[in-house]
Formats: sequence, structure tokens, C-alpha cells
Amino acid sequence: MFIQSSLSDKSTFFQKLRSLDYIMLFTILIIGIISSFAMYSTDGGELRYHSESHIIRFVVFFTMMIFISFINIKTWHTLGYLFYIIVLGLLVWASLFGITAQGSQRWIDLYFINLQPSELMKIAIIICFAKYYHRIQVANVNRVRNIIIPILILIIPISLVISQPDLGTSILIALSGIIVLWLAGVNIKYFFYSSLVFIISAPFVISFLKPYQKLRILTFFDPDKDPLGAGYQIIQSKIAVGSGGLTGKGFLKGTQGYLEFLPEKHTDFIFTLFSEEFGFVGSILLLILYAILIFRILRIGSLSRNFFGKFFCFGFGSAIFVYIAVNMSMVLGLLPIVGSPLPIMSYGGSSMLATMIGLGIVMSTKIYSRQLIS
Repeated sequence: MFIQSSLSDKSTFFQKLRSLDYIMLFTILIIGIISSFAMYSTDGGELRYHSESHIIRFVVFFTMMIFISFINIKTWHTLGYLFYIIVLGLLVWASLFGITAQGSQRWIDLYFINLQPSELMKIAIIICFAKYYHRIQVANVNRVRNIIIPILILIIPISLVISQPDLGTSILIALSGIIVLWLAGVNIKYFFYSSLVFIISAPFVISFLKPYQKLRILTFFDPDKDPLGAGYQIIQSKIAVGSGGLTGKGFLKGTQGYLEFLPEKHTDFIFTLFSEEFGFVGSILLLILYAILIFRILRIGSLSRNFFGKFFCFGFGSAIFVYIAVNMSMVLGLLPIVGSPLPIMSYGGSSMLATMIGLGIVMSTKIYSRQLIS
């Protein structure tokens, strides 16, 4: 009896193992390897702090993602609100007692990592909304109650993140939530009215921004106005991308990066260094990898039999697309600099942790695609 039970458990485990999306896993691994070489390049071709810690984090969080994959998707549905509340509590803690760096108080010292709760909120808001809309019928989505509650759920963390201050991450959290609202079937008129209110109130909102935030907006419109100050980063970024040409200057041969013309090249501007070294061809190949990743996420969502899994996969896949689009538009001068990391590629433990948690839940949706959630 015991032997039969053990064989049954092993069979179940191997069935789950076979259910993993290996195309998605392989794509994540390739992006992770590329990011490790890019980080190695930012350290001047040596295994220093940034490259070493980035590689360790990728290995640890990738392993964690595999572990999360085997957690039943029903468990994530059950913990949806609790996860949101815990991350919200971490945001409050960071705002009151967090580490202050570069004028922002947004990190919590956990000894092994400086956690940025606002990055986790990008995932928490999608999980929370996926759970909220799981049982709501399409006909009831646009009721006043079902509009006001999600808006309040979204406004609270956004307000906390703005107060840290971190305008860029607050915008990305807002977009993550808005995407799920759109997918849930919220009437387009609410998005139209909200956009109209935002446009009208924009001049008043700008007046409350921090001086450096105002400067970023002005720099976006005219970076050459202050080429050695506020406009320096974006000007050097565009020079680096353009100088890469068709095939790039070669690995470890990027002059903009090696001559230290690119500040913050290991974080939000990692794409500029990669593009300079591998050119247009390398950049297109990286975009194809991201496209495959997003496609697999959306496909897993479409095959899921429960709406929670569908909402999460569609929301998370769309959010990943937005993060990539915002980051690349930012470094190419098409958007103001808002502090948006490139998923997996950019240096940052909190960003990678949040991304891997999201990918783990997606993989859990794949393994338990036939799991019905009441």
C-alpha cells in the first residue's frame, strides 16, 4: 500500500514536471544569461559586485520560480488579498522606517537584500484584481460598487509610492492595475473620462512634483537645453544606441560604457550598453526573446480553465509588455526618464524577485490549467 502511494506521488510530481512550459523556461534562461554577460560588461569585463550579485540573484530567483510553479494556482487565488495587504504593509513600513538613498525612502533592509516593496506591488495589484474579478459576471463589472472598490485598492499604494517619492514606479503600478480593469470589461467611457480629467489636471499636478521630476519632463522636451546636466543621461544613451550600428561594436568593446559616459548603465539603461555592443541585430534578437516570453504567458492564460489564471496571465503578460516598452522608449528619448527597469536584464533584486514571482504564478497556471476555482 505504501509503495503504491509513493509511486502515485512520484507519478504526480513527474506529470507536473512534464507540464512545465519549457519554451518559456528556456526563453527566461536565455534572457538571464544575456543579462549576466551585459552586467559583466558594465563591470568592465570583470566579475565584480554588480555582475556577481546579479548572477547569484538570477540563479536563486529562477530556482524560486520553479518552486512557486508547483504551488497550486488555487493557493494563489486564496492568498490574493492577503498578499496585497502584506505588500501594502511593507510599503507603509518603507515610507516610515525605510532606507533613504538619493532623496527617496523606498527600501527595507532585509540584510540579504534591500527590498523595494513598490516593485512587489506591481505583482500584488494584478493578483488582487484577478481574485476580485474572478467571480464577478461581465454584466456586473460596471456597477458603481465594482468600480469604486478597485479604484480605492489602486489609489492607496500609488499614493504611498508617490510619497516616497517614486513617480515612475507609481505610474507602472497604476498601469498594471488599469490593464486588469480593461481586461475585466470596465466600460471604455470610464477610461475616457479619467484620461480627460488627467489631461485637464496635468498642469496642477506638475506644480506639486519635486524639482528633479519637473526637470525630467522639461529635459524630455529639450535634452540639449542642459547637455552636461539634466539632459546628459538621455543624450549619451541615444549616442550609445546609435553608435552600435547594425551589428554593434562587439562584446566588451562599447566605448560609451567603458569610458563611463553612461551613468546608471547597470540599471534602467542596461539596454543602451547592450545595444551599443550588439547593435540593431542584437537588439532585435532580444526583443524577439521578450516577444516569445509574452506570447507564452498569454497562451498559458488562454488555455487556463479558471478566470483567476486567465486574468493574471493576461494582466501580467500585458504589464511585462508595458515595462519593456516604457524602458526602451525612455532610453531612446521617446518618454521622460521615469525609473523603469528592463525585466530580468536590469540590475535590481526587488525587480527580479517580483518578475520571477509573476512568472512562477504563470507557470503554476500552466501546470494546473485544468484546475477549477469556485
